[in-house]
Amino acid sequence: MQESKAGRLAERTVDYGLAVMKYCESLPRTAAGRHVGDQLLRSATSVAANYAEASEAESTADFVHKMKVAMKELKESRVWLIFASRLAPCEAVESLRAESRELLLMVGKSINTASARMQGKTIGA
Repeated sequence: MQESKAGRLAERTVDYGLAVMKYCESLPRTAAGRHVGDQLLRSATSVAANYAEASEAESTADFVHKMKVAMKELKESRVWLIFASRLAPCEAVESLRAESRELLLMVGKSINTASARMQGKTIGA
């Protein structure tokens, strides 16, 4: 069951990055639009890459560290989505903001679960 949850999260992080790529194509071709788009593309697509790295972690501590990097990139993406929503407001950007919130919750839960395991606490009791 854990593998299917991990697989779904991996797929969602890739889908998130792809959706951001598509949205960034709609941003204005101004200096501001290019800057926001570039920053958003970097942070949003790195979420999937960092999650993939976490999936191959060498230890639980390594997993937690890499998941925290993925969380950091999600938080950065959320900030760039705020800028983007002011440059080119549309339903797509609001959907991306909602997905980033959900992904943050999922990544945060994974971090908390792994951290509790490292400390020898029982999960779900």
